[in-house]
Amino acid sequence: MDFELPEDIKALQKTVRDFCEKRVKDKAREWDHSEKFPLEVVRELGQLGLLGMRVSEEYGGAGLGSLAVAAVVEELARYDGSLALTVASHNGLGTSHIRVFGNDAQKKQYLPKLATGEWLGAWGLTEPGSGSDSAGMKTTAVRKGSDWVLNGSKMFITQGTVGDVFVILALTSPQKRQKGITAFILDRQVKGFSQRAIHGKLGMRSSDTAELHLDNVVVPDSQRLGELDRGFLDTMKILDGGRVTIGALALGLGKGALEESVKYAKERSAFGQPIAEFQAIRWMLADMQTELDAARLLVYRSAALADAGKPYSREASMAKLFASEAANRACNKAVQIHGGYGYTREFPVERYLRDAKLCEIGEGTSEIQRSIIAREVLKG
Repeated sequence: MDFELPEDIKALQKTVRDFCEKRVKDKAREWDHSEKFPLEVVRELGQLGLLGMRVSEEYGGAGLGSLAVAAVVEELARYDGSLALTVASHNGLGTSHIRVFGNDAQKKQYLPKLATGEWLGAWGLTEPGSGSDSAGMKTTAVRKGSDWVLNGSKMFITQGTVGDVFVILALTSPQKRQKGITAFILDRQVKGFSQRAIHGKLGMRSSDTAELHLDNVVVPDSQRLGELDRGFLDTMKILDGGRVTIGALALGLGKGALEESVKYAKERSAFGQPIAEFQAIRWMLADMQTELDAARLLVYRSAALADAGKPYSREASMAKLFASEAANRACNKAVQIHGGYGYTREFPVERYLRDAKLCEIGEGTSEIQRSIIAREVLKG
């Protein structure tokens, strides 16, 4: 059993770290404050090959596995959770749905530009009235000749206003509920399709989030993605991979918060000595490190299983659940260690704490993860 990342992934992590030191570290707070999506930097990540990590070389991607993606997302999140979320969602949701379930024509049309970041991808599952209960979906796709007519709304969609290619889930057989859902690929400029930016979020403020509206959007059957009425089953497979990367994102936020806390504890003095000398502070640091190390093992295990082609749904849920909650605990402790300064924007730990909360909600809430894990445990 090897607990070390392969050398090629370590080298990739270093490339990401060097890039973030130069282009992200000094800008993340400004982007967060202004809710600015850093499109220029995202394009640069595309040039580095980080927006096509899972896409095969045949279509212009890097052909990397889940473990490499997790390592990259973790490294990005140490500097900026929003940027990490952009990379995670682009690679893992819309692009992967096309990569895994698209036909040859769809892959040739969309993957090359998605892989380079010339186009950004978005994935539309959540709706204003249905989040965890995707069977409560209201968006419909009705067959008319060789076309489909889509109507409905999607909510909290990452890359919603900056995306170029959208994978939209819709009911094609409403009476079947989740067994009657189908995926469709939409281009941004299609008639009747509009986006509304969502501002004022607690965290991940420079990640683009939007509400999507479909008003009699007509798409040909050639834009149907995957088999008819099997979109929900395909979605579950996409979400398994997404949970691995959200776990990695949470891990990176926790790691960043820990590093900032260690630095601060050594520099800040109270009662004539650095606060790092006080047992209360040392025990918080010890708990943070221990839980984050445990989270890393869970995240990397689930990624390794995925790369080996083995079942990993339960392991992905465990990784996402534990890493997201461990990160929130670590970030909360980081603010406590910083005291009054931790409650200000002068130090990044308050941003880490705000960003980390999303990891307990997105890609399936902690409660949903516990339900999945319990279901698998009870199977025996």
